[in-house]
Amino acid sequence: MSGTRSYHAGKTAEDQVCNQYLATGHNVVARRWRGRAGELDLVMEKDGQVIVVEVKQSSSFARAMSALTARQIGRIYRSAGDKLRHFPRGQLTPGRFDLACVDGVGRIDILENAIMP
Repeated sequence: MSGTRSYHAGKTAEDQVCNQYLATGHNVVARRWRGRAGELDLVMEKDGQVIVVEVKQSSSFARAMSALTARQIGRIYRSAGDKLRHFPRGQLTPGRFDLACVDGVGRIDILENAIMP
């Protein structure tokens, strides 16, 4: 039951974050996109810039932020490289990596350019 609950909590958090990006004029490129290295939670676009969004949901923002590991960051970069191959400019496509944290009551804190090499 715990795994099912976690899945639904994560899916709900991703939906909330996606809606927040949509409300600010972003377009959805992909949701839960799976490449060879792993999954990207959200891939958004606005004004020609691609935004890869990792969503973390936990009881607090601090716990959500601390849930992102170095190993996951490597997976995100490799997966983003796979996804960018589908764009005309490939890895030269302007973009950034955001971390979206959702706390236990559904508040969202989006940290732009939070994931850096």
